[in-house]
Amino acid sequence: RRSRNRGEYPTSFIVMKLIKRQISAKDGTGTIILRPEVPEDLWHTYNLLQKGDLVKCTTLRKVTRETSTGSTTSNKVRMNLTIEVMKVDFDPEAGEIRLMGPNRQESQYVRLGASHTLSLELHRNFTIEKTCWDQIFLDRIEEACHPDRGAEVAAIVMSSNGLSHVCLVTSYMTVVKAKIDTNIPKKRGAGRNSAHDKAMVKFFEAVYQAILRTVDFNQVKCVLLASPGYVKDDFYKYLQTEAVRREDRPFIENKSKFVLCKASSGHKHALEEIYQDPAIMSRLNDTKMAKEIDELNRFMRMMDTNPDRAYYGYAHVLKANEELAIESLLVTDGLFRSSSIKTRKMYVDLVEAVRSNGGKVYVFSTLHVSGNQLQQVSGVAAILRFPMPDLDDLEEAAAEYENENDDSYDDESDGGNGNDNDFSRIKEDMADMGLDGF
Repeated sequence: RRSRNRGEYPTSFIVMKLIKRQISAKDGTGTIILRPEVPEDLWHTYNLLQKGDLVKCTTLRKVTRETSTGSTTSNKVRMNLTIEVMKVDFDPEAGEIRLMGPNRQESQYVRLGASHTLSLELHRNFTIEKTCWDQIFLDRIEEACHPDRGAEVAAIVMSSNGLSHVCLVTSYMTVVKAKIDTNIPKKRGAGRNSAHDKAMVKFFEAVYQAILRTVDFNQVKCVLLASPGYVKDDFYKYLQTEAVRREDRPFIENKSKFVLCKASSGHKHALEEIYQDPAIMSRLNDTKMAKEIDELNRFMRMMDTNPDRAYYGYAHVLKANEELAIESLLVTDGLFRSSSIKTRKMYVDLVEAVRSNGGKVYVFSTLHVSGNQLQQVSGVAAILRFPMPDLDDLEEAAAEYENENDDSYDDESDGGNGNDNDFSRIKEDMADMGLDGF
């Protein structure tokens, strides 16, 4: 039974636990100890692992012992093992990551170098050791351990019995930031001073304060307000009236972000009904995923209408970045899972360079249609701030011009001034683009 006027209290939502972090600031080597708590954490873990990492966790191993009489007994022993990752299998249905590789730590039960399989499961600590924890890895850990920081949608579900959940919705999970559970008398008395009306005002005030405290309107693009019946409408009127009276600027300046919708209860699972409403989903067009798709569509259109501002392929995008020309970098997450450390470092360095030069970076999941579409144009592309001539055409034109006029620059003649000027212009263009070695 709920306690009377229990009010509102924050809920400690479950996320990946960062147990220990020990990384060198000099070269990025070091270890991190993590504990996955929800299935989404295993997806983040899968993206952290690559061939050559050292992973340590507990495992069960069948050990056979021989007695002095020659008889043998076998039983399973739990032990800590460290293996060098050679293969990674992720089974989202079973909620398990299986790692295969040779043992790299001496043990009384497993010889050094013997092949072994480790399973990473929920609620069990594991240690990952890398030769370099680059910024992409660290961003992934930050996102897993603080998922609400990437939330662009807030959702409040409430019901007339005094139950409400204030949630932040990320691209992969819903985080409960606050729960309100207030006792509401069922009988309505006469007038506005009845026990029921007083309890509803107290309930609305608790929700009001929870939203004000947990929702960052600078980051959140849409606030879904849902309930059965007219509870949401009554609360929204209360919110507008109180916001004006108290001069709470976050509510006054962002009232257009509130979307009222129907839900069957004040429980978190009622959000599933909201997401199935096409009219509601159309209001979420300004979220991160929609922005990524819009940027990809913009790139594809630019390839037809203004190709000198649409570059793709690592070499061309890298050269554009050296000219500080990249406005938006589009890259698939599959490139960061490359087993080649050299290849991964190339793309990590590119992302960090674009960000340091003031460009925006959009990372596309290869599990989405947009990511597959980007993969068809090499997996990396860029929208430029200003047009740049095609590098290949410029290089070929300069080489051809030099071959045709190798002998014409030895003698100074008035007749060659026009060609000299043309060639000088090309050389200047190439020098500006860092191609003056041709």
